[in-house]
Amino acid sequence: MKKILVVDDSALMRRVLGDIIKSDERFVVADEARNGLEALSLLKVTEYDAVVLDVNMPQMDGIQLLKEMNNQGIKAKVMMASTTTMDGAAVTLEALELGALDFIHKPEWSFKCKDEEFSKQFLRTLNAVCEAKLEAGSRVPDLKKKTKESLSQVENLVRKQAGRISGNKIVAIAVSTGGPKSLQNVIPFLPEDLNAPVVMVQHMPAGFTKSLAERLDSMSLIHVVEAQEGDVLEKSTVYVAKSGQHMNLVKKGNKITVHYTDEPLREGVKPCANYMYESLVGCGYDEVVCVVMTGMGADGTEGIAHLKEKQKIFCITQEGSSCVVYGMPKAAVKAGLSDMAVDLSSIAQEIILHVGVTKNGC
Repeated sequence: MKKILVVDDSALMRRVLGDIIKSDERFVVADEARNGLEALSLLKVTEYDAVVLDVNMPQMDGIQLLKEMNNQGIKAKVMMASTTTMDGAAVTLEALELGALDFIHKPEWSFKCKDEEFSKQFLRTLNAVCEAKLEAGSRVPDLKKKTKESLSQVENLVRKQAGRISGNKIVAIAVSTGGPKSLQNVIPFLPEDLNAPVVMVQHMPAGFTKSLAERLDSMSLIHVVEAQEGDVLEKSTVYVAKSGQHMNLVKKGNKITVHYTDEPLREGVKPCANYMYESLVGCGYDEVVCVVMTGMGADGTEGIAHLKEKQKIFCITQEGSSCVVYGMPKAAVKAGLSDMAVDLSSIAQEIILHVGVTKNGC
């Protein structure tokens, strides 16, 4: 059984979350802590398969604990669970950058935690965190050097590949557990003149994708936005699917636009990358560059398989050792869909090689 540490200042919430954890025979609540200080003492002497961590706590909050763990070299697989994660998406993204692997929005009222859908999502996320790799996807770009390095990399790649890259292309990324941090090793290294639009499904609860897009945009040369209903896709822009709805791409005349639909969860998630890939059938692109990154489950595989039947694609999967969870890429590889498996640090380079940039005639 997987040993779980629950850290929350509310005795009632510790009991409620503990009951959910105990309801699954895969897990056991090994210890509880009322704040970050108590948790830190436990983490110094005990190894856990996962830590369920609240944000707002007295004496030492969740963010302070993550910072102190980094300072002291204490490694643990952390899942954030707090009401703050809904109202303060920026706090959640900070937690993910500090080492938390995933998060779930904890309802404000404890009785709502007993909802079956919350319990299912909580246990699904907890299992993903338990199965995750601590070191994978840990490198974050040096923002001071990023711009010059990226431009130099792009210019060199374009010169080497001049005349080889042609056609109207689109990049479609599917990513889940470990994605927010791993994406910092990809999106900031795409050039501001990438010769294709980029659409992306990152599995997150409603209310978080806007903050993710803004964070990535602040780090990147390429423009990053949360996709809105009716947006017309443009080259050199990354469109992050809005959480809580399924993003589809629809051809209107000679333009491709964003259209959201409200079907039920698929693959246990919403948005689901399968819808995004399937909607690209008949959109008129010469090639779809599919990119499947870290994540639990198999989202993307069914959609890419359907797309491949009617559309030219090139599928890049993230190599297993660099994934936080080697689930989604592994499913695509097993289905025979992957044309190339690369380390996280090479994904941006491969995207550039396949779609080119708008300058220098490429």
